[in-house]
Amino acid sequence: MANKTFVDQLGREVFISGRPIRIISLVPSITDFLHHLKLDKEVVGITKFCIHPHVWFKSKTRVGGTKKLNLDKIKALQPDLIIGNKEENTEEEINILSNQFPVWMSDVNSFNDAMDMIEELGPVLYRTNECRVLLDSIRNSFKGISNIGQDKSVLYFIWHDPNYVVGNFTYIGSIMNTLGFINHCEIDRYPDLDDLSIDSPDYVFLSSEPFPFTTRHIDYFQKKFPESKIVLVNGEMFSWYGSYMLKVPNYINTDFKKLL
Repeated sequence: MANKTFVDQLGREVFISGRPIRIISLVPSITDFLHHLKLDKEVVGITKFCIHPHVWFKSKTRVGGTKKLNLDKIKALQPDLIIGNKEENTEEEINILSNQFPVWMSDVNSFNDAMDMIEELGPVLYRTNECRVLLDSIRNSFKGISNIGQDKSVLYFIWHDPNYVVGNFTYIGSIMNTLGFINHCEIDRYPDLDDLSIDSPDYVFLSSEPFPFTTRHIDYFQKKFPESKIVLVNGEMFSWYGSYMLKVPNYINTDFKKLL
């Protein structure tokens, strides 16, 4: 097979020698995406946070955490393609790996970025047609949920003590906008609530990940935002991209809608 050079989402040229047959995923949602593309034999390594699919979590070699990789394990697997993410992985470790192996980096800060990632990885993985079908399915499934938020304002919390919220230029923020919500935090990325001067939004969303918010946190936030409705949300549905996006509409139309 011909050697090819691809450009990843960071604008880096990635030289890949033929069809990848030893792939390592450093991103949980991308691992799930690779499973959707039926790359079971090709994927040889995942991180300890790649919990979906469960059968891979139990059977595939785990190469550390997303931000603390086991570089020796990765080297021993001799991958011909590593897929990472700018936000999930550290620049230092990615630079080390890039000097030894082909590393394709994703950079997903919006719904459109997520769709671009799927399209661009199609030819890299020799799954162009499958990715086109997936893209069409995602577009069609999202059509019926674009106004569920009815322009209500939301503060979306991803961490407690310190209390980090989702700002602009984030995939989660983009998904909220796609659903018809207005992000009550106008600062980029993930600011600390203590650094903001902010009133009560219509809703406060407490995510199930990366911090595992539960019912015991509701009273704390209700006191902070007495005029807001506090809602526990499934963080995977708002933060996982790739094929996992297919699960979002059903969640929004069932469990999530009941919470509003």
